[in-house]
Amino acid sequence: MPEEGLTHHHRGEDCTDRPPAPLLDMAELKLPSFYRALIAEFVATLLFLYVTVATVIGHKKQARPCDGVGILGIAWAFGGMMFILVYCTAGISGGYINPAVTLGLFLAKKVSLIRAVSYMIAQCLGAICGVGLVKACMKPYYDLYGGGANSVAPGYGMGAALGAEIIGTFVLVYTVFSATDPKRRPRDSHVPVLAPLTIGFAVFMVHLATIPITGTGINPARSFGAAVIYNNHKVWDDQCIFWFGPFVGALAATVYHHHILRATSIKAPRATAIEALGNPTN
Repeated sequence: MPEEGLTHHHRGEDCTDRPPAPLLDMAELKLPSFYRALIAEFVATLLFLYVTVATVIGHKKQARPCDGVGILGIAWAFGGMMFILVYCTAGISGGYINPAVTLGLFLAKKVSLIRAVSYMIAQCLGAICGVGLVKACMKPYYDLYGGGANSVAPGYGMGAALGAEIIGTFVLVYTVFSATDPKRRPRDSHVPVLAPLTIGFAVFMVHLATIPITGTGINPARSFGAAVIYNNHKVWDDQCIFWFGPFVGALAATVYHHHILRATSIKAPRATAIEALGNPTN
């Protein structure tokens, strides 16, 4: 997944971080690679939503319970697409595809505020377009079967749904940090797909646990894109859960990994723009 903020200084098993990304790096706006990264995030999120929401609608339109892919198949669709898209876009944009992951990496000082906000906008726009394509291709079934939108399932309260989103996102963002930890990279450098595979598998496992509760958000762009196209009152009423929960989970994972496990100083200064020019996406 994200390559920002990492550098390779091989000393046996050791490897060190790059300087923290600057808070505001206006120089990024002049770089063609910055806009290529935005396009990559937009297209990746579009494809992610198209395949996964189409899978959900396709399953629900089956006449008998055993005719569709089931919850297991839906979870595989989300996890498998995340693996594919992270692998394809990691070298271009970092393969974030999720505003919660983007927030976590911003809080960890891996990306600047400008890049983080731009990524979130691109991800949300990509999600809207991806779900829009699903509606266009599956119009007879889209509204009938809920549009693949996230909402709190009957029998569960707002607290349970919020907890599921926080814990699920914590698992995902913690996995991202662990899989891309520079101290791990030299040891695992012979397995280039290990980080995307691990991240995709984390998405798969979280979906197995939380689909019955919220349909599984853990990605505000995914929830927002489906809500915009489906445009249902119940979905909009629950929308705050699918932003607040993932952002809290991302914050908790950042604090746990960087400031407890890695003991990184919370007050560590961000680098200047010049120090951050080693960022491989710049």
